[in-house]
Amino acid sequence: MLRAFWLTLFRTGLKMTRTIVRKRFYTEMSLAIAAACLGVLTIFWPDWIEALTGLNPDAHNGSAEWLIVAGLGLVAAACAFLARRQYLRARLQAA
Repeated sequence: MLRAFWLTLFRTGLKMTRTIVRKRFYTEMSLAIAAACLGVLTIFWPDWIEALTGLNPDAHNGSAEWLIVAGLGLVAAACAFLARRQYLRARLQAA
Protein backbone atom coordinates (compact mmCIF):
# COMPACT_ATOMS: atom_id res chain seq x y z
CA MET A 1 0.00 0.00 0.00
CA LEU A 2 1.29 3.42 -0.93
CA ARG A 3 -1.11 5.33 1.32
CA ALA A 4 0.19 7.52 4.06
CA PHE A 5 -0.94 6.30 7.45
CA TRP A 6 -0.87 8.17 10.71
CA LEU A 7 -1.13 5.66 13.46
CA THR A 8 -2.77 6.74 16.65
CA LEU A 9 -3.64 3.98 19.01
CA PHE A 10 -6.46 4.32 21.49
CA ARG A 11 -7.03 1.70 24.10
CA THR A 12 -10.65 1.09 24.92
CA GLY A 13 -10.60 -2.31 26.50
CA LEU A 14 -9.02 -4.61 23.94
CA LYS A 15 -10.16 -2.53 20.97
CA MET A 16 -7.47 -0.67 18.99
CA THR A 17 -8.31 1.85 16.28
CA ARG A 18 -6.11 3.33 13.58
CA THR A 19 -6.48 6.87 12.27
CA ILE A 20 -5.82 7.31 8.56
CA VAL A 21 -4.81 10.83 7.61
CA ARG A 22 -4.83 12.21 4.08
CA LYS A 23 -1.77 13.41 2.19
CA ARG A 24 -3.22 16.90 2.64
CA PHE A 25 -2.42 16.71 6.36
CA TYR A 26 1.25 16.00 5.65
CA THR A 27 1.39 18.77 3.05
CA GLU A 28 -0.12 21.30 5.44
CA MET A 29 2.16 20.27 8.30
CA SER A 30 5.22 20.45 6.05
CA LEU A 31 4.27 23.95 4.90
CA ALA A 32 3.65 25.04 8.49
CA ILE A 33 7.03 23.76 9.63
CA ALA A 34 8.84 25.29 6.64
CA ALA A 35 7.16 28.68 7.12
CA ALA A 36 7.92 28.67 10.84
CA CYS A 37 11.58 27.77 10.22
CA LEU A 38 11.95 30.50 7.60
CA GLY A 39 10.29 33.00 9.93
CA VAL A 40 12.70 32.15 12.75
CA LEU A 41 15.62 32.29 10.30
CA THR A 42 14.48 35.75 9.20
CA ILE A 43 14.32 36.94 12.82
CA PHE A 44 17.88 35.85 13.57
CA TRP A 45 19.46 36.51 10.14
CA PRO A 46 17.37 39.20 8.40
CA ASP A 47 19.73 39.59 5.44
CA TRP A 48 19.43 36.00 4.20
CA ILE A 49 17.01 37.11 1.49
CA GLU A 50 19.45 39.70 0.17
CA ALA A 51 22.32 37.20 0.39
CA LEU A 52 20.34 34.56 -1.50
CA THR A 53 18.71 36.68 -4.21
CA GLY A 54 20.78 39.85 -4.34
CA LEU A 55 17.59 41.94 -4.09
CA ASN A 56 17.45 44.83 -1.64
CA PRO A 57 13.84 46.04 -1.54
CA ASP A 58 14.10 48.12 1.65
CA ALA A 59 17.66 49.55 1.45
CA HIS A 60 18.75 47.60 4.56
CA ASN A 61 16.29 49.24 6.96
CA GLY A 62 14.62 45.92 7.87
CA SER A 63 10.99 46.74 7.09
CA ALA A 64 10.67 44.11 4.35
CA GLU A 65 12.13 41.47 6.64
CA TRP A 66 9.54 42.20 9.35
CA LEU A 67 6.76 41.98 6.78
CA ILE A 68 8.15 38.63 5.68
CA VAL A 69 8.30 37.40 9.30
CA ALA A 70 4.66 38.45 9.82
CA GLY A 71 3.57 36.80 6.56
CA LEU A 72 5.42 33.57 7.31
CA GLY A 73 3.93 33.53 10.79
CA LEU A 74 0.43 33.84 9.36
CA VAL A 75 1.12 31.10 6.81
CA ALA A 76 2.52 28.80 9.52
CA ALA A 77 -0.49 29.39 11.79
CA ALA A 78 -3.00 28.88 8.99
CA CYS A 79 -1.36 25.68 7.74
CA ALA A 80 -1.08 24.29 11.28
CA PHE A 81 -4.76 25.05 11.88
CA LEU A 82 -5.78 23.34 8.62
CA ALA A 83 -3.60 20.31 9.37
CA ARG A 84 -5.16 20.00 12.82
CA ARG A 85 -8.60 20.17 11.28
CA GLN A 86 -7.69 17.36 8.84
CA TYR A 87 -6.32 15.26 11.69
CA LEU A 88 -9.44 15.72 13.82
CA ARG A 89 -11.68 14.94 10.83
CA ALA A 90 -9.80 11.69 10.19
CA ARG A 91 -9.97 10.81 13.86
CA LEU A 92 -13.74 11.30 13.92
CA GLN A 93 -14.15 9.12 10.83
CA ALA A 94 -12.11 6.34 12.41
CA ALA A 95 -14.20 6.35 15.59
